[in-house]
Order: sequence, then C-alpha cells, then structure tokens
Amino acid sequence: MTSENIKRDYRDTVFLPKTDFPMKAGLPQKEPGILARWEAEDLYGQVRSARAGAEKFILHDGPPYANGDIHIGHALNKVLKDAVTRTQTLLGKDAPYVPGWDCHGLPIEWKVEELYRKKKRNKDEVPPREFRAECREYAARWVDVQREQFKRLGVAGQWDDPYLTMAPEAEAGIVAELLKFAESGQLYRGAKPVMWSPVEKTALAEAEVEYEDIVSTQIDVAFEIVESPIPELVGAHAVIWTTTPWTIPVNQALAYGPDVDYQLYELSSAIDSSGDESADAAAHAQLPQWPSKVLIAHSETIAGSFVERLEAQLPTVEGRQVHLFFDLAKKPGGDWASFKGSDLAGTIARHPMHHLGGFFAEPRPLLPGDFVTTDSGTGLVHMAPDHGEDDFELCREYGIAPKFVVDDDGRYREDWGWLPRSDERSASVINPKFNAPDGPICSDLREAGALLAASADYQHSYPHSWRSKAKVIFRCTPQWFVPMDRPIEDGRSLRETALAEIEVTRFVPAKGQNRIRAMVEGRPDWVLSRQRAWGVPITLFVHRESGQYLVDAAVNARIVEAVKAEGVDAWSEDNAARLLGNEYDIADYEMVTDILDVWFDSGSTHAFVLESGRWPDLQSPADLYLEGSDQHRGWFQSSLLESCATRGRAPYKAVLTHGFTMAADGRKMSKSLGNTVDPLKVMEEYGADIIRLWALSVDSTEDHRIGPEILKGVADTYRKLRNTFRYLLGALDGFDESERVAVEDMPELERYMLSTLGDLDGKLRTATHDFDFIAYTRALSEFANEDLSAFFFDIRKDRLYCDAPGSLERRAYRTVLDVLFHALIRYAAPVLVFTAEEVWGTRYPDGGSVHLLAWPEVPAAEADAARWAQLRTLRERVTEAIEPLRRDKVVRSGLEAEVAVPAAAVPAGFSDADLAELFISGVVARHDGDSVEVAKSDDAKCGRCWRLLPEVDEDGDLCARCETVVAELDTAA
Repeated sequence: MTSENIKRDYRDTVFLPKTDFPMKAGLPQKEPGILARWEAEDLYGQVRSARAGAEKFILHDGPPYANGDIHIGHALNKVLKDAVTRTQTLLGKDAPYVPGWDCHGLPIEWKVEELYRKKKRNKDEVPPREFRAECREYAARWVDVQREQFKRLGVAGQWDDPYLTMAPEAEAGIVAELLKFAESGQLYRGAKPVMWSPVEKTALAEAEVEYEDIVSTQIDVAFEIVESPIPELVGAHAVIWTTTPWTIPVNQALAYGPDVDYQLYELSSAIDSSGDESADAAAHAQLPQWPSKVLIAHSETIAGSFVERLEAQLPTVEGRQVHLFFDLAKKPGGDWASFKGSDLAGTIARHPMHHLGGFFAEPRPLLPGDFVTTDSGTGLVHMAPDHGEDDFELCREYGIAPKFVVDDDGRYREDWGWLPRSDERSASVINPKFNAPDGPICSDLREAGALLAASADYQHSYPHSWRSKAKVIFRCTPQWFVPMDRPIEDGRSLRETALAEIEVTRFVPAKGQNRIRAMVEGRPDWVLSRQRAWGVPITLFVHRESGQYLVDAAVNARIVEAVKAEGVDAWSEDNAARLLGNEYDIADYEMVTDILDVWFDSGSTHAFVLESGRWPDLQSPADLYLEGSDQHRGWFQSSLLESCATRGRAPYKAVLTHGFTMAADGRKMSKSLGNTVDPLKVMEEYGADIIRLWALSVDSTEDHRIGPEILKGVADTYRKLRNTFRYLLGALDGFDESERVAVEDMPELERYMLSTLGDLDGKLRTATHDFDFIAYTRALSEFANEDLSAFFFDIRKDRLYCDAPGSLERRAYRTVLDVLFHALIRYAAPVLVFTAEEVWGTRYPDGGSVHLLAWPEVPAAEADAARWAQLRTLRERVTEAIEPLRRDKVVRSGLEAEVAVPAAAVPAGFSDADLAELFISGVVARHDGDSVEVAKSDDAKCGRCWRLLPEVDEDGDLCARCETVVAELDTAA
C-alpha cells in the first residue's frame, strides 16, 4: 500500500481540553494541606484587611458546650454559619466571625463529677476552688479539641482568639450584666416551685429538660370531710387522683372547680354467698374497705374511669363473683346529692395520715381552682404547694405556705413525720419503687383505709434532665428570679418589651416568630439561680435582717474588677470585707452562694463579646443569630430577655433556625441504636467539602436526614460539580485577553448563556439574602449540570475541538467559559471551600486565595428566554428519539442520525444547520407533522470532526470547515 492510500491521522489538529486538575478529588488527603496554608498565610486576617471599612455584617456565634467531640449537629450548625459569613463577605461586606464556647454549668460539671465517680471521689469533699480548677481544665481541653475539629470543616474565623465564658474578662462581663439587673430592681429572691434534679441537686431551666414517655403509678386517695356547710358531706370522702404518690406527704389542701358539677356517690362491694356463714365472713374480710360515700365530679368520663380503676382492685375470692356497687347518693329529702363546685366553699377535709399528728393533723381546706378540669382524674385535685405551680399560687392566695420538706437529693427531711430520711423505707421521690402500688406511700395509705385504687400502668410524658437522664421534680426552694411582669424604666414589663422586640425581628423561617412569641407570652419569672459550684456566682450581698440585697455602685465596681482580675474565685468569704469596703460591716451581710443559670452566661455574650471592644471588628446589635430550633427556648430567648432588660431592645436583627439531623430512616440518632453519623469519620472517608455540600443541600429549616446512601448521593453531586470545573480548566487552557470577544459580537447561544448566568446570579443573590442555602446549592448544581454540562458544553465542544483557534465562534465560546469560570468559582467558594481553592490555584497558581474575591460582575446580555426554552424542549425530544437507535446500536451517536422535526416546533431564526449543531446530529429537515423522526444518515463522516455531512465524500475526507482549519495549521507549521 502506497503512502497516498494511507489516511491522515488528524488527532494532532484537534484542540482537546488540557489540565492537570484531577478528576479524583482525594479530599481527605488534600484538605489538611490547604488548611495549613491558610493558617500559615493568615487568610482570615487577609480577608479582614480586604474588607476593612466596608459595610459590616455581624453573625454572633452561639456558644456550644466544651464537653466532647463535635457531632453532626455541630457540623451542620458551623457550616451554615460559615456559609453566611462567606456569602456576605463575597457580597463585599465585612463579616467577621468570632467563635465562642460555653464553659460553665452542668454539662461540664457533670462530666467532671463522672470522672470523680470513676475514681470513687466525692465531689462534695473537694474544696470548691479545686473543683472549679478541674472544671476549667476540662473545658479548656475540649475547647482545643473542638476548635481543631471546627477548623477541619473549613470554617473561617478568629480561632486563635475566641470568646470563652470562663475567661476572667467574660466572667466579669456576666457579673456586670447581673448587677445591672440588681441596680434597676429587676431581681428578687423568692420561693417558687422550680424544676429540680435530685440527681444533680440543682434547679434546671426549661431548656435543660427533655420529655420522655414513662409509666407511673396512679392512685385514688380518699380525704375524709370533717366540716362543710353541706351537712351531707360531713363524714363522706373527697377523692383525688394523682400520678405522683410521693407528693401526698406534702398535701395541704384540695382544689375544686367552681363551675364543675359534683356528686356524692355511695360505694360498696359484695361477694356472692356460699351458704356457709363462716366462709362468707372470711370472704368479706378480703374485700376492699372503701369509704361508704365519696365525692367526685359528676361526669360520665370521670365516673366511668373512676369505676374502672376501682374494679381493677377487686380481688378474686375462691372463684366467687365480687360485685362493685357505685350509686348516686341522695339527700335526706330524696333529692340527688349534687353540688356546684362553688357550694363546696368552707369545706374542710383531713389528711389520710392525720393520726401521725402535727402537720398531718392540720385541716385541709377545699379551695376554688380555675385550673381544675374534668378531662381526667376525679375533678378534685390535691394541693402540694411545694411541688406544683398551680398548687403554689392557689395556696399562697389563701395564706398556705410551702414546707420545704424534700431535700436537694429528693428525700424527705429527717424531721418529717412521715417517711423521714432515717426510715428504712425512705428513698428518693423519683424512685419507682418508692411510688409503686406496694411501696411505702401506697402501703401506708392502704393501711389507713384511704387508698381506693393504685396501679402502675399510667403512660404519659414526663420531664427528665437531658444530662443525667433522670426524672426531675417540681420543688419549692428559695431562688433568685427576674420578674417578667414588673414595670421597668419605660413603664413596660420585661415581657412586654421582649414581645415588642419579637415583632420587629426578622425570623427565618417565619414560623420561628410565633414559636418564641408563644414561649415568652407563657413563661414564668426567669429563675437565675443554680445550686452548683462551676459557674458565675450571683455576686450579691444580702442584709441579714432586712433580706434586701445591697445596691451600691462602688461595691459593684469593686466586684467586677475583682472578677476580671481573679475570675469567679474572687467571690469568696476571704474577699468579702474588701469587696464591701469600709462603708459596710461584713457581719451585717451574707454572701449569696448560688451561681447563675448558664443561660444567663450565654445570654450576656452580646454584651461582653459584641460591645466590649475586645474584638473591635464586632458591633451590636448583631445582624444575625443562628442556632437550632430548640434555642427558641434557650439562647435566643435568654439573650432577648437579658438585652431587653438592660438595653430595652433585642441583641439581634434577625434569627435563623435549623432543625435536627435525623438518621437516614427518620429516627432520632442514638448510640444505642447504632445510627449516628460521626462527622470526623465522614471527613476521613469523603472530606469536609462533602459534609459542607450535604449541610447546605438539605432543608435545614426542618428536621433532615443523613446516612451512607445520602452521603453517596451528595458525593455524586460533588463529582458533577468538580467535573464542571475540570472541564472549564481544560477548555480554558492558554486563554488570554487577546481572545476576548465583546458580548454584542457573540453568537446568539453565547449571549443566551450569559443571560442565563445573569438569571442564576439573581437567584443566588436572593438565596443569600434569604439565607436559603438549599436554594443556593440547588440552583448552582442545576445550572452546572443542566445548563452547562448537558447543554452548552455538549453543543459547543465541537467548536472548541475543531474550530480554528482564531475563529470568532471559538473565541466567543472561550470568552463565555472564562466568564463562567470566574462566576462559578466565586459562587462555589462559600460551599466547597477547599475545592474552590484547589480549582482557583490550578488556574492561577500565584493568584492568592479564591476567598479574597468579591461577588462576580456578570456581563449584561439580552436573550429571548422563551424562544430558547422552546428550542431546548425540542432538543430534548430529538435526544429522546435518537436514544432507541443508539441503544439498539443502529447509530453510535446522534451525529450519525438524520433528523426531521415539526416545522411548527422550531423557534424563528434558526436554520437547519443551526439545528443540527444544537441537536448534535446529522442533517436536520422540517416537516408539517407533529412527530420527531430520526434515521441513520447515509452521509459520509468527516475524518476530523466526525460529523456526517453531504459535503464529505465517500472516502471520509474532511468537511469544508475542517479542511480550512487543517490547511491553516499546516501552513503555520
């Protein structure tokens, strides 16, 4: 065969994309190196310098607890915050981020106590200063651990100088805020029932409590009526129902509903006779010894459930039928013994254990309570003001005070007349055995003839400490409170001020406003005090005789300065005289030993972080607070109340909340279920950018999911985005300004793509304003996949590969690719922080960091979007019609297919040659029908661009375009 017969190989004349950017990401290996470079170059400092003087955007960090490795919820939270500050920075704003940690309170104290328990040490025997030092050390260790883990996620911030609530200057700031409350009269010490943890021996805030379903003992207890303006009631028994048997030893009254109807019932039981009087007598002795007359609400629901509970108590006696008799009682005149609740005023009962004397022998009045309902129970409620809010308020109204009989560990006082601590049957009131039907409470009531029914089968939701997981109780103890309804300086109460500020605050999502409003509307006075060691002390001196706390600006200033110098250890009896000064006699004052609710600590961060000048880049109020939706009752609310009480306004302009991360099946994550997802392990397998893409791709405003299959899907989305950048890098190889084409000189497709990019730009700006990152990432991903990879890149690859380097069409395409690159790399940078840096550095090795760039300026371009949408719909039809031929191997690609399309479906202005290029097919014709018709082309294939065209001869030589390009290249060579 002669050389003339050998066809030329044109591969060296085709301009294929060229890049060193790898398709295999290798993020777990690459990201730490990029992170190290950012730290070495102080990228965060560079960004601050670049945005100096610009409009500020302040996201104030809600402090996590420093007590363990981060979990997936932490990862989601920090990535969302980072996306906010990075997008705001991209928009040209100065958006500093100072991270912080909550270091005081039970989460850390409990962990240190766990360590003590393992070493068999008693925390109460350790000097408080030593114990606090260990808590401080523990917190500091975890701050360091979590800091590195958050940094590994690519979160940019002032990590070398975060705020810590345990730093002396922070503790002094918290004390200063507390003393503002004291100086304005917004503190009082009072005794109210609060949620108390007998395990942790302290009061708890609502935000420290979680509700779990439990099964409790329910009991019906009879209180004998000894006095009443209604003669028929004397000697009868008022029956109460409760699921907390342990509160019966603290009962001081009964409550009725003034508008509830009540009925006296006759109650008895009997057994069928056997004919043997002796046997019958023995059998009757086994029957319940119930009161003959009982008073309960006159309601079918109440009476029916009451009878069911009684019937469940009936014994089986030698296989003989036992009967319950429950009948309406009548007055002597024959009328039914029915009464309105208000008729019961002046009625007195006695405690079932009255025979113990003392407290138990005191009269138990029946009092009107608006809270009494007939939904359940008996329509009568036993009142223990020590252990219930309604109980406390009603009893206080009638001069009945709490007795403070349950100690901090949940057991009765030693001097209590029934089940004192020394009683061998005594146990904590949260102990199920203590409350069981055969436990000491029920046994004693049964022996006294007062227990009508008892069963351990009542299912309900009950509060537990979210740290110890133990049940909590309502316990009345002396505590320090902030009043919600006392008028302050402007005449409005704290509640009114807070509600007004809620109305002018932006909430994302909007439903958050209703949630926090309802919580503030219904919340009781704020309990500030905790009975623990690790925290900021309530730095008040209380006069021993008057009970009033000292308000003296000079004393307060000394306290603040001492705490700033020495930390919380400055509040000690050794320093008391020095802090009081010469004006006061230390003998006249006691130092408060309680510490502050940790929510007051974090609620004060706006003061000592945003306003102190310690971080000069910050300012107050913050533009945004961002946390989980549970913080409506936690940090969002405590910050709101603290700021409204001291500044008359909210500390934030907007609040963004996210939901909780659930397992892939929608269940709550739990180590016991083995369905947790560890972000540290995910980074080891996939890299931080995959976690970031997941966090910004889910609807985080609601509860959302994560799991292996979900992460695989996210990794696939990432792969497509990475491939888009890889294509751009390769297609732009060697691009310089001499190639740039003005927009008005570009082909229509390029102008349409710039217009589409402009639409994307608008969507992303809107999403940024709305903090809608699922919309942000979705729009970015869909544009890359659908508008670029599946459409623009696909169509124009022929121009890129085969047009002459200097052709207008190729230059225009590369110009648009350059615009796309600069836009997309900026859009992607807040999401894929490491990958964006890798991509930018590949094209511009000496171009600094991508994170120093600003939002792109997209060239304005006009295009008829409707016309192009019509064309893209037709293109999809053509692709679908070709697919069966390709699948059946009739054609290898659309280039080998001849296409006929409905003429009516073609937008105006497109030639058949234009359509063939846009469809990436062989020749295109039009017909009058409605269908798209395809067939294998009979034309020959160009040996360079592989298009089948009539102009190519049967030997598969070149098309006219390729012939010209090759000739130019040969001449240049």
